[in-house]
Amino acid sequence: MVIVLPVFLVVGLGYGLKRSPLLDETFLFQLNRLVYYLALPLLLFYKIASADFSVSFDPFLVGGMAVVVAAGFLLTYCFAVMCGYSQEVRGTFSQCAFRGNLAYIGLAIVFNAYGESGLATAGMLLGFIVPLLNFFSIVALLLPHRQSRLRPTLFAKQIVLNPLIVACFAGTLWSLLQLPFPMVLDKALYIATGMALPLALISIGASFSLQKLRGDLGTAFWACGWKLVVMPVMAALLLTTLGVQGENLAVGVLFAGTPTATAAYIFTQQMRGDAELAGAIIMLTTLLSIVSYTLILLMLKSAGM
Repeated sequence: MVIVLPVFLVVGLGYGLKRSPLLDETFLFQLNRLVYYLALPLLLFYKIASADFSVSFDPFLVGGMAVVVAAGFLLTYCFAVMCGYSQEVRGTFSQCAFRGNLAYIGLAIVFNAYGESGLATAGMLLGFIVPLLNFFSIVALLLPHRQSRLRPTLFAKQIVLNPLIVACFAGTLWSLLQLPFPMVLDKALYIATGMALPLALISIGASFSLQKLRGDLGTAFWACGWKLVVMPVMAALLLTTLGVQGENLAVGVLFAGTPTATAAYIFTQQMRGDAELAGAIIMLTTLLSIVSYTLILLMLKSAGM
């Protein structure tokens, strides 16, 4: 709880601010843009670029997590088909059951648990995994409508225009080339990046609405089980099999156990899914992740991580 509770207290602060005169819808919209387009990209670039690439990059961690994402998509989609869910529900369920909030919640939990080294590893991992999450999210939402041919431009846009992915790859290249940071730039980035995680958590809390807990809550709870229990267990088993250990294993498991990403709601709206169900799953997984993360971290600690 010492690791998890501070993160969600800041989320709670955002929820409280939204209900005060200090933060209205216009400010929240601008805050989200500030976090997404500037604060988090700066943080990811700085932490990855200033890290030792040979230490922070683990090919078995990256490859293993890529398999976890692909398997998560296949298993959740097959589960939705076997349950006889409608077209709108099928893709929404699958996407929300495997797509986690890596950038906002995942990075904050990893940083709180493992500090700078964990954050650098998590940032590099995020750069490789987010494109896969976007890809399989598009597949999950298109398949129920029999649009089996993916539009390359749609997928390319999700990568080229995603500031988080661009920042991760730029930071990785900087680290790989071992380029130095001028002292003035280093200190400026150190100060500026301090705003990223607090603002991201406040943004999550301010976006939280119990009114989104509508639709089929039974189906939403099934998705919660997949996202918060099955995905981290699957990651732990596969990464252990691949020989990933210690902090890297912990980062992979924590990333796999993130609550459903808020971007899943936007994707669902744009691609004819069940937006009410997506909103409910996002809210429920975020609330329940307080418990699931506490249990995961206790198990990691008992295993010496």
